[in-house]
Amino acid sequence: MKVLLLKDPKEDDDHGQDPYIRELGLYGLEATLIPVLSFEFLSLPSFSEKLSHPEVYGGLIFTSPRAVEAVELCLEKANKTEVWKKSLKEKWNAKSVYVVGNATASLANKIGLDTEGEKCGNAENLAEYICSRESSALPLLFPCGNLKRETLPNMLKNKGVPMESITVYQTIPHPGIQGNLNSYYSQQGIPASITFFSPSGLSYSLKHIQELSGDNFDQIKFVAIGPTTARALAAQGLPVSCTAESPTPRALAAGIRTALQPHGC
Repeated sequence: MKVLLLKDPKEDDDHGQDPYIRELGLYGLEATLIPVLSFEFLSLPSFSEKLSHPEVYGGLIFTSPRAVEAVELCLEKANKTEVWKKSLKEKWNAKSVYVVGNATASLANKIGLDTEGEKCGNAENLAEYICSRESSALPLLFPCGNLKRETLPNMLKNKGVPMESITVYQTIPHPGIQGNLNSYYSQQGIPASITFFSPSGLSYSLKHIQELSGDNFDQIKFVAIGPTTARALAAQGLPVSCTAESPTPRALAAGIRTALQPHGC
């Protein structure tokens, strides 16, 4: 059975294959990944300056892999990679580095940061986790995207936890969405399920999917990686066949398998 995942392919270090494709393959599902989002980085000089002064902050918050990539870009552009390795990294590690999800944690670990909170699963749970632990009078530095939801900032503010956000990337449609979807439909036909990984990914791809699916659109099982994306699907009037219990390949694969069985998820 063929399933479509609207996300970037990522190679797993151990297996050389995208972990989502591998996990779905274990259930006999043939997954194809099509990227629907692209990113442009912003305000890197300003972010670089902030990263150079860990003493001003109580810690870091990362809610997406892109925010961690912005750190890497900053260090490269400002020729601070060596300074990071020698001293800056340790100064940040003396503080709390909060993250959402294993993918974000993995990237942060690769640049030498010790993370916590990755098992929280979403920004709302992470905010609760931070509020239960944070007592610093210094603000947490929160590099984020232009489409960030206000849940986490508002929850921290309400609990009196100081935070300073800086927009370091913006989300734009991937230039190849339409062409890649056309190719997929012409070669593979209508997928049994389509998984959306973000509200913006849904808004950039839905029209193309509706046009390509035609009368078969209602036969497709729509799956969300998490509750925010599930709400975006519902807002478009689409039935959500399943929401992954956590934003991981294993949980998503189990969810899709259940959704594709006659009784559903």
